Amino acid sequence: MLKVEHLTKVYPNGTVALKDLSFEVEKGEFLVVIGLSGSGKSTLLRCINRLIDPTEGRIIMDGIDITAAKGAELRHIRRKIGMIFQHFNLVKRSTVMTNVMNGRLGYLNPWTSTLGIFPQEEKKRALQALSRLGIAEKHNSRADALSGGQQQRVGIARSLMQEPTLILADEPVASLDPVLAHSIMQYIEKLNKEDDVTVVCSLHYLDLVQRYATHVIGLKDGVKVFEGLPSEINRAKFKEVYGEEAQDVRATALD
Repeated sequence: MLKVEHLTKVYPNGTVALKDLSFEVEKGEFLVVIGLSGSGKSTLLRCINRLIDPTEGRIIMDGIDITAAKGAELRHIRRKIGMIFQHFNLVKRSTVMTNVMNGRLGYLNPWTSTLGIFPQEEKKRALQALSRLGIAEKHNSRADALSGGQQQRVGIARSLMQEPTLILADEPVASLDPVLAHSIMQYIEKLNKEDDVTVVCSLHYLDLVQRYATHVIGLKDGVKVFEGLPSEINRAKFKEVYGEEAQDVRATALD
């Protein structure tokens, strides 16, 4: 479904964010990418949907080279890649409905969409998406009137409107408390299982990794230092990904 080949990203200031990274993701997998802040997790996700361009390497999705795509072809590819952000990335002053409809822009007339005019059948689709996330009653509320957990559910509903085959979730629960974190992860898992949507998700917390991942990649300074099952992350592997300082903090989770 997704193949990353020898991916390297060097920023203009010389920072090497990713170095010769290769891996594959099968359709329907829930891949979790782990690593410290600055390890390259966000850069990887942004390269996959071409929010930024890699320096070297290729990303192949369903047989199409994303890194070589341009113009209409790239827009068509992005339409099928949903994105869930750590800080929700909502238009705070707009209603929940408008934010969710933004996920449908790749399918709609750009002129009427700019004016906030959406077909009735698309509004119905948006309400159905919000219903799946348990917040349909909030459709007329301003986004900034919602709690953090509710805002992230709006972000997931927006992604759902794209009818994605792949969802990229960039630290989707980093700003939420542990109870809400599991709630949001369960919604993402539901899309993964019920809609057969492949998920690539970056996370910090080992308990979430072991609960939701089917496949794990560990990055350190842009280099892949682990790939395998969540059950294979033992003390030695955890130390390799997170370093000496984190070893004692998470030791009990690996017993």
